Amino acid sequence: MTLEENAREHPYEPVPGDVVRDAATRRVGRVMDRMGLRVQLRPLNGGREWDAMPQDLSPASQSDAMSAAVAEANAQSWRGR
Repeated sequence: MTLEENAREHPYEPVPGDVVRDAATRRVGRVMDRMGLRVQLRPLNGGREWDAMPQDLSPASQSDAMSAAVAEANAQSWRGR
């Protein structure tokens, strides 16, 4: 069974607390909740939540999570000046 076949047979089901990559927005966030068909995500360093479709989500790699956290920290430091 290929990785792609396995993914179709066993789709990823995000749960609150998971750090995921949203392919639709190219953002990384933490799963906060599920509302109907959508999953609510929040940036790793806090901020405004956004909704995502579960099929667009995959577990974030450690480097994805670190890059997102650094980018958000940098953006916050620029806003604080």
